[in-house]
Amino acid sequence: MTASITKTKAKTSWGNALYTGEKNYDVVKYRRRFYAVSVLLCVFALAAIGVRGLNLGIDFTGGSEFIISGTTEHDQDRAISAVHEIAPNDEPLVSSVGDNSIRVQTGAIDGQDKINSLRDKLVSAYGVSNDKVSNTTIGPTWGASVGSKALEGLVVFLIAIALFMSAYFHSVQMAAAGIVALLHDLIITVGVYAVVGWEITPASVIGFLTILGYSMYDTVVVFDKVHENTRAVFAQTRSKYSELANLAVNQTLVRSINTSVVALLPVGAILFFGVFYMGAGTLRDIALALFVGMAVGAYSSIFLATPLEVSLRQFSKKIKAHNHSVEVAREEFKKKLAESGQGVSEDAVRVAKLLSGVRLDNIAQPKRRKKK
Repeated sequence: MTASITKTKAKTSWGNALYTGEKNYDVVKYRRRFYAVSVLLCVFALAAIGVRGLNLGIDFTGGSEFIISGTTEHDQDRAISAVHEIAPNDEPLVSSVGDNSIRVQTGAIDGQDKINSLRDKLVSAYGVSNDKVSNTTIGPTWGASVGSKALEGLVVFLIAIALFMSAYFHSVQMAAAGIVALLHDLIITVGVYAVVGWEITPASVIGFLTILGYSMYDTVVVFDKVHENTRAVFAQTRSKYSELANLAVNQTLVRSINTSVVALLPVGAILFFGVFYMGAGTLRDIALALFVGMAVGAYSSIFLATPLEVSLRQFSKKIKAHNHSVEVAREEFKKKLAESGQGVSEDAVRVAKLLSGVRLDNIAQPKRRKKK
């Protein structure tokens, strides 16, 4: 009981220390390292997409799908042999769906007669009745329409997010950083599909759009804290914009970690259950996108979005002038500390933190103008 209380207090004190600035992780200061990690991941993902390609489902490419239900036989070679007898050059995708079903996906098969023949061969191969084998044919035109609608949905989503963030935060930099973070998450998630070779289905696309919403929600929460901390940044000379933004990242760090863990645990369970117990299907297709996207989205909201927003701000002459004013004010503050005999510390002026043992007294108060 005592150990549990101690751990709880330690966790609480850690969170409080991050919020007050007593404990600080310089995420913004070392942003180039995180940029390098993100660039490497994106390059690897794009290379995987270019080399291995994406395994698009028949919903995008067109083709035929056969579902064999009520069978305890899961030998996939039987289905492959049956397909090769009708279409020798076709490479079917065969997978188990649950405990008693097999799904067979093929390319376009010319003519209803060949489709019926393949259906009969599957009935014979798995020893089931005719009503246990169903088939669906999807034309290439409809498949192409699904792909175009998915891209349209993505473009509309990104435009809407950019407009919302620009209007809400009154900041083009935040909107740009948020969009880059979203594209970062999407590229890496799709790249994972290329690496593992899993089929991309409409369920996967739904997963892609869902993780974009999740990632943007997490990013907006951090940006909202950045906006709150920096609202009056030019009215003081204690902290730079980058330091206040980094404080916001630290203040929302515990929340981001907790939210991500809570979201990843059930999705991970669904993914595990879908792979090892349910076989291929909608459950697995959407779970992989959600799991990878949420994990990458948590990373980007902390280590990419805010640091990138700060980097974009650094081009502003107003920010540069304010940074110079802060440096000048700090040098003057250190001189006052030295003159008062309290010693000089590089961290004497720290964002939202007053060092123990340092009494500020009157030297920390703003000078009042003398009345004429």
